[in-house]
Amino acid sequence: MVLYFKARPEDGDYTIFMGIDKYENEELIKYGFPEYIWFHVDKMSSAHVYLRLPKGQTIDNVPEGVLEDCAQLVKANSIQGNKENDVDVVYTPWQNLKKTASMDVGQVGFRNPKMVRTVRVEKRINEIINRLNRTKVERKPDLKAEQEAVNVAERSEKKQQFREKKRQEDLERLEREKQAELRSYKNLMVTEKMTSNKEIASTAKSLQELEEDFM
Repeated sequence: MVLYFKARPEDGDYTIFMGIDKYENEELIKYGFPEYIWFHVDKMSSAHVYLRLPKGQTIDNVPEGVLEDCAQLVKANSIQGNKENDVDVVYTPWQNLKKTASMDVGQVGFRNPKMVRTVRVEKRINEIINRLNRTKVERKPDLKAEQEAVNVAERSEKKQQFREKKRQEDLERLEREKQAELRSYKNLMVTEKMTSNKEIASTAKSLQELEEDFM
């Protein structure tokens, strides 16, 4: 089961979600997307909370209010972290998560520690948690199927973009060939097909001589 929440609407349409247990966390780690940002209480056991970013947005421009919603939610879903003040929450893009065979279920590491960021949560804010809980929806998604469907759509879009790029390149190549042919034809007309004034005068003289001979 996956729990879905809506972040504060004034900052845009952002979905926050988390697995209900470590096995769902394992599935979310495996079948995520580049648009996901992962949150966890630092050095404590907690839920794995994810933020889904709109296409084109990055971790660098997440609204502060949305970041606060995610940090408050992950703190509230940590048995130890929920009881303490001044708790650090780490977050990083889903693509930076690393899973190895030796890790326990739900356990995760980082490919690049420099891509991990930290935000401090001074205390639990019940108003934020209550607002998020009012938007909570439980679903049991087929995460693998969802990932494959998105991948298929992206591959199809890339193929279409490749075909359009090739069509444009072919049109440009044909236009270059056409212009080159026109330039070649003009040069041919100038060097081989045009008759000089001297040649015209010479031809006229010969015709006059023929007429005199005929007379």
